[in-house]
Amino acid sequence: MEMQNTIAEEVSYSGIALHTGVRVHMTMKPAPADTGIVFRRTDMKGSPSVRAHAACVIDTRRATTIASLSKAYVVLVEHVMASLHAAQVDNVFVEMDSAEPPIGDGSALPFFNMIKQAGLKQLDQPAKIWSCDKIVSYEHNGTTMVVLPSDKFKISCTVEFDGTALGTQFLSLEVTPDSFERELAPCRTFAAYSDLAQLFAAGLAKGGSLDNAVILHNGAIISSGGLRFPNELVRHKMMDMVGDMYLSGKRVHAHIVAVRPGHPSNVETVKKMLAATGELPAGM
Repeated sequence: MEMQNTIAEEVSYSGIALHTGVRVHMTMKPAPADTGIVFRRTDMKGSPSVRAHAACVIDTRRATTIASLSKAYVVLVEHVMASLHAAQVDNVFVEMDSAEPPIGDGSALPFFNMIKQAGLKQLDQPAKIWSCDKIVSYEHNGTTMVVLPSDKFKISCTVEFDGTALGTQFLSLEVTPDSFERELAPCRTFAAYSDLAQLFAAGLAKGGSLDNAVILHNGAIISSGGLRFPNELVRHKMMDMVGDMYLSGKRVHAHIVAVRPGHPSNVETVKKMLAATGELPAGM
Protein backbone atom coordinates (compact mmCIF):
# COMPACT_ATOMS: atom_id res chain seq x y z
CA MET A 1 0.00 0.00 0.00
CA GLU A 2 1.26 3.45 -0.93
CA MET A 3 1.44 5.78 2.07
CA GLN A 4 1.10 9.55 2.22
CA ASN A 5 4.24 11.69 2.32
CA THR A 6 5.20 15.15 3.38
CA ILE A 7 8.63 16.78 3.19
CA ALA A 8 11.13 15.98 5.93
CA GLU A 9 12.16 19.57 6.59
CA GLU A 10 11.43 23.16 5.65
CA VAL A 11 13.04 24.40 2.44
CA SER A 12 13.03 27.80 0.69
CA TYR A 13 13.66 29.31 -2.73
CA SER A 14 13.68 32.92 -3.96
CA GLY A 15 13.52 34.45 -7.41
CA ILE A 16 11.69 36.71 -9.83
CA ALA A 17 8.00 36.14 -10.64
CA LEU A 18 7.21 35.77 -14.34
CA HIS A 19 4.23 38.09 -14.60
CA THR A 20 4.67 40.69 -11.84
CA GLY A 21 8.47 40.85 -12.10
CA VAL A 22 8.80 41.16 -8.31
CA ARG A 23 11.15 39.12 -6.16
CA VAL A 24 9.34 36.28 -4.39
CA HIS A 25 10.37 34.20 -1.39
CA MET A 26 8.73 30.78 -1.25
CA THR A 27 8.98 28.22 1.56
CA MET A 28 7.68 24.65 1.63
CA LYS A 29 6.84 23.34 5.09
CA PRO A 30 5.88 19.84 6.29
CA ALA A 31 2.16 19.25 6.83
CA PRO A 32 0.17 16.50 8.61
CA ALA A 33 -1.58 13.64 6.83
CA ASP A 34 -4.75 14.55 4.89
CA THR A 35 -3.78 18.24 4.67
CA GLY A 36 -3.21 18.16 0.92
CA ILE A 37 -1.34 20.94 -0.89
CA VAL A 38 -2.10 24.31 0.71
CA PHE A 39 -0.70 27.66 -0.46
CA ARG A 40 -0.39 30.49 2.06
CA ARG A 41 -0.07 34.18 1.13
CA THR A 42 2.21 35.53 3.85
CA ASP A 43 2.08 39.02 2.29
CA MET A 44 -1.64 39.30 3.08
CA LYS A 45 -3.16 40.08 6.47
CA GLY A 46 -3.66 36.89 8.44
CA SER A 47 -1.71 34.83 5.87
CA PRO A 48 -4.85 33.42 4.20
CA SER A 49 -4.59 30.08 2.48
CA VAL A 50 -5.99 28.38 -0.60
CA ARG A 51 -6.20 24.66 -1.26
CA ALA A 52 -4.77 23.39 -4.53
CA HIS A 53 -7.88 21.74 -5.95
CA ALA A 54 -9.89 21.93 -9.17
CA ALA A 55 -12.83 23.39 -7.23
CA CYS A 56 -10.64 26.40 -6.37
CA VAL A 57 -9.48 27.19 -9.93
CA ILE A 58 -10.63 30.64 -11.09
CA ASP A 59 -8.56 31.19 -14.24
CA THR A 60 -6.68 29.07 -16.78
CA ARG A 61 -5.55 31.71 -19.26
CA ARG A 62 -1.80 31.15 -19.82
CA ALA A 63 -1.44 29.71 -16.30
CA THR A 64 -3.51 27.97 -13.63
CA THR A 65 -4.79 30.31 -10.92
CA ILE A 66 -6.47 29.19 -7.70
CA ALA A 67 -8.34 31.27 -5.12
CA SER A 68 -10.19 30.89 -1.83
CA LEU A 69 -13.16 32.61 -0.18
CA SER A 70 -10.62 34.42 2.02
CA LYS A 71 -9.52 36.34 -1.10
CA ALA A 72 -6.17 34.54 -1.24
CA TYR A 73 -5.16 33.69 -4.79
CA VAL A 74 -2.07 32.17 -6.38
CA VAL A 75 -1.12 32.42 -10.06
CA LEU A 76 0.91 29.87 -12.03
CA VAL A 77 0.74 26.97 -9.57
CA GLU A 78 1.36 24.28 -12.20
CA HIS A 79 5.16 24.00 -11.98
CA VAL A 80 5.10 23.66 -8.19
CA MET A 81 2.20 21.22 -8.38
CA ALA A 82 3.93 19.12 -11.04
CA SER A 83 7.00 18.71 -8.86
CA LEU A 84 4.94 17.78 -5.80
CA HIS A 85 2.85 15.29 -7.79
CA ALA A 86 5.84 13.62 -9.42
CA ALA A 87 7.78 13.47 -6.14
CA GLN A 88 4.71 11.97 -4.40
CA VAL A 89 4.38 14.73 -1.82
CA ASP A 90 0.78 14.54 -0.62
CA ASN A 91 0.84 17.14 2.13
CA VAL A 92 2.71 20.44 2.30
CA PHE A 93 2.27 24.12 3.12
CA VAL A 94 3.63 26.39 0.39
CA GLU A 95 4.17 29.88 1.81
CA MET A 96 4.77 32.81 -0.56
CA ASP A 97 5.12 36.56 -0.03
CA SER A 98 3.55 37.35 -3.41
CA ALA A 99 0.81 36.13 -5.74
CA GLU A 100 2.96 33.82 -7.86
CA PRO A 101 5.94 31.54 -7.32
CA PRO A 102 9.40 32.41 -8.66
CA ILE A 103 9.70 31.45 -12.32
CA GLY A 104 13.30 30.22 -11.96
CA ASP A 105 14.53 29.11 -15.37
CA GLY A 106 10.96 28.61 -16.63
CA SER A 107 10.93 24.92 -15.75
CA ALA A 108 9.83 22.81 -12.78
CA LEU A 109 13.37 21.75 -11.93
CA PRO A 110 14.02 24.35 -9.18
CA PHE A 111 10.94 23.11 -7.29
CA PHE A 112 11.77 19.44 -7.79
CA ASN A 113 15.26 20.16 -6.48
CA MET A 114 13.72 21.85 -3.42
CA ILE A 115 11.83 18.66 -2.63
CA LYS A 116 14.95 16.53 -3.12
CA GLN A 117 16.84 18.84 -0.77
CA ALA A 118 14.11 18.60 1.88
CA GLY A 119 13.66 14.84 1.55
CA LEU A 120 10.42 12.90 2.13
CA LYS A 121 8.80 11.83 5.37
CA GLN A 122 6.31 8.96 5.22
CA LEU A 123 3.10 9.47 7.17
CA ASP A 124 0.77 6.93 8.77
CA GLN A 125 -2.17 7.28 6.37
CA PRO A 126 -2.69 5.58 2.99
CA ALA A 127 -2.05 7.74 -0.06
CA LYS A 128 -5.14 9.05 -1.83
CA ILE A 129 -5.20 7.70 -5.38
CA TRP A 130 -7.46 8.78 -8.23
CA SER A 131 -8.15 5.89 -10.59
CA CYS A 132 -10.98 4.84 -12.88
CA ASP A 133 -12.51 1.76 -14.46
CA LYS A 134 -14.18 3.68 -17.30
CA ILE A 135 -12.91 6.09 -19.95
CA VAL A 136 -13.25 9.79 -19.19
CA SER A 137 -12.97 12.20 -22.13
CA TYR A 138 -13.05 15.91 -22.96
CA GLU A 139 -13.11 17.59 -26.36
CA HIS A 140 -13.28 21.27 -27.26
CA ASN A 141 -11.99 23.51 -30.06
CA GLY A 142 -9.57 20.96 -31.51
CA THR A 143 -8.31 19.73 -28.13
CA THR A 144 -8.95 16.13 -27.10
CA MET A 145 -8.24 14.58 -23.71
CA VAL A 146 -8.90 10.90 -22.99
CA VAL A 147 -8.32 9.34 -19.57
CA LEU A 148 -7.87 5.58 -19.68
CA PRO A 149 -7.78 3.13 -16.77
CA SER A 150 -4.25 2.24 -15.64
CA ASP A 151 -2.45 1.25 -12.47
CA LYS A 152 0.30 3.75 -13.33
CA PHE A 153 0.48 7.44 -14.25
CA LYS A 154 1.26 7.77 -17.94
CA ILE A 155 0.86 10.64 -20.41
CA SER A 156 0.83 10.40 -24.22
CA CYS A 157 0.76 13.88 -25.71
CA THR A 158 0.69 15.43 -29.18
CA VAL A 159 1.13 19.15 -29.89
CA GLU A 160 1.24 21.04 -33.19
CA PHE A 161 3.15 24.17 -34.10
CA ASP A 162 2.02 25.03 -37.59
CA GLY A 163 4.33 27.37 -39.47
CA THR A 164 7.39 26.56 -37.40
CA ALA A 165 10.29 24.18 -37.79
CA LEU A 166 8.88 22.26 -34.81
CA GLY A 167 5.85 20.91 -36.67
CA THR A 168 4.14 18.14 -34.69
CA GLN A 169 5.69 16.79 -31.50
CA PHE A 170 4.72 13.61 -29.63
CA LEU A 171 5.93 11.89 -26.49
CA SER A 172 4.59 9.05 -24.37
CA LEU A 173 6.01 8.60 -20.88
CA GLU A 174 5.24 6.84 -17.63
CA VAL A 175 5.59 9.54 -14.97
CA THR A 176 7.76 8.49 -12.03
CA PRO A 177 10.00 10.60 -9.80
CA ASP A 178 13.02 9.58 -11.89
CA SER A 179 11.43 10.04 -15.33
CA PHE A 180 9.95 13.40 -14.33
CA GLU A 181 13.28 14.72 -13.09
CA ARG A 182 15.09 13.51 -16.21
CA GLU A 183 12.54 13.98 -19.00
CA LEU A 184 10.01 16.68 -18.01
CA ALA A 185 11.18 18.87 -15.13
CA PRO A 186 13.95 20.69 -17.11
CA CYS A 187 11.58 21.78 -19.91
CA ARG A 188 10.85 25.50 -20.02
CA THR A 189 7.77 27.58 -20.62
CA PHE A 190 7.36 29.09 -24.08
CA ALA A 191 5.40 31.74 -25.93
CA ALA A 192 4.89 33.01 -29.44
CA TYR A 193 6.61 36.32 -30.17
CA SER A 194 3.32 37.60 -31.56
CA ASP A 195 1.69 37.15 -28.15
CA LEU A 196 4.27 39.20 -26.25
CA ALA A 197 2.78 42.59 -27.11
CA GLN A 198 -0.58 41.43 -25.76
CA LEU A 199 1.05 40.15 -22.57
CA PHE A 200 2.97 43.38 -22.03
CA ALA A 201 -0.16 45.47 -22.70
CA ALA A 202 -1.98 43.47 -20.03
CA GLY A 203 0.82 44.22 -17.56
CA LEU A 204 2.06 40.62 -17.64
CA ALA A 205 5.41 38.91 -18.31
CA LYS A 206 7.33 41.69 -16.53
CA GLY A 207 9.81 39.09 -15.29
CA GLY A 208 10.07 37.22 -18.58
CA SER A 209 13.38 36.89 -20.42
CA LEU A 210 15.34 34.42 -22.51
CA ASP A 211 16.69 33.11 -19.20
CA ASN A 212 13.27 31.67 -18.33
CA ALA A 213 11.35 31.20 -21.57
CA VAL A 214 11.57 29.90 -25.13
CA ILE A 215 10.21 32.24 -27.81
CA LEU A 216 8.76 31.11 -31.16
CA HIS A 217 9.11 33.68 -33.94
CA ASN A 218 8.59 33.31 -37.70
CA GLY A 219 9.42 29.63 -37.64
CA ALA A 220 12.51 30.16 -35.49
CA ILE A 221 13.14 29.12 -31.88
CA ILE A 222 14.82 31.75 -29.71
CA SER A 223 16.19 30.58 -26.36
CA SER A 224 19.18 30.87 -24.08
CA GLY A 225 21.56 28.01 -24.84
CA GLY A 226 19.27 26.39 -27.41
CA LEU A 227 16.60 23.79 -26.78
CA ARG A 228 17.21 21.31 -23.97
CA PHE A 229 15.43 18.60 -25.99
CA PRO A 230 14.47 18.61 -29.68
CA ASN A 231 10.86 18.22 -28.48
CA GLU A 232 11.16 20.40 -25.38
CA LEU A 233 7.81 22.07 -25.99
CA VAL A 234 5.67 18.92 -25.86
CA ARG A 235 7.62 17.91 -22.76
CA HIS A 236 6.76 21.22 -21.11
CA LYS A 237 3.09 20.70 -21.97
CA MET A 238 3.29 17.29 -20.30
CA MET A 239 4.95 18.80 -17.24
CA ASP A 240 2.07 21.28 -16.99
CA MET A 241 -0.36 18.35 -17.22
CA VAL A 242 1.36 16.56 -14.32
CA GLY A 243 0.77 19.70 -12.25
CA ASP A 244 -2.79 20.39 -13.34
CA MET A 245 -3.80 16.75 -12.81
CA TYR A 246 -2.75 17.06 -9.16
CA LEU A 247 -5.65 19.49 -8.74
CA SER A 248 -7.65 16.29 -8.33
CA GLY A 249 -6.28 16.33 -4.78
CA LYS A 250 -4.94 12.83 -5.31
CA ARG A 251 -2.08 11.02 -7.00
CA VAL A 252 -3.34 10.10 -10.45
CA HIS A 253 -3.18 6.50 -11.66
CA ALA A 254 -4.38 6.69 -15.26
CA HIS A 255 -3.14 6.90 -18.83
CA ILE A 256 -3.94 10.34 -20.21
CA VAL A 257 -3.90 10.74 -23.98
CA ALA A 258 -3.88 14.40 -24.97
CA VAL A 259 -3.95 16.21 -28.32
CA ARG A 260 -3.21 19.95 -28.19
CA PRO A 261 -3.70 20.27 -24.42
CA GLY A 262 -3.57 23.46 -22.39
CA HIS A 263 -4.50 24.63 -18.91
CA PRO A 264 -8.21 25.06 -19.74
CA SER A 265 -8.54 21.51 -21.08
CA ASN A 266 -6.38 20.08 -18.30
CA VAL A 267 -8.57 21.57 -15.57
CA GLU A 268 -11.84 20.71 -17.31
CA THR A 269 -10.60 17.13 -17.66
CA VAL A 270 -9.78 16.99 -13.94
CA LYS A 271 -13.29 18.19 -13.16
CA LYS A 272 -14.73 15.44 -15.38
CA MET A 273 -12.48 12.91 -13.64
CA LEU A 274 -13.72 13.98 -10.22
CA ALA A 275 -17.33 14.04 -11.39
CA ALA A 276 -16.92 10.50 -12.75
CA THR A 277 -15.90 9.25 -9.31
CA GLY A 278 -18.52 11.31 -7.46
CA GLU A 279 -16.03 13.74 -5.94
CA LEU A 280 -17.17 16.90 -7.72
CA PRO A 281 -20.64 17.82 -9.01
CA ALA A 282 -20.94 17.35 -12.76
CA GLY A 283 -20.66 20.62 -14.65
CA MET A 284 -18.83 22.46 -11.88
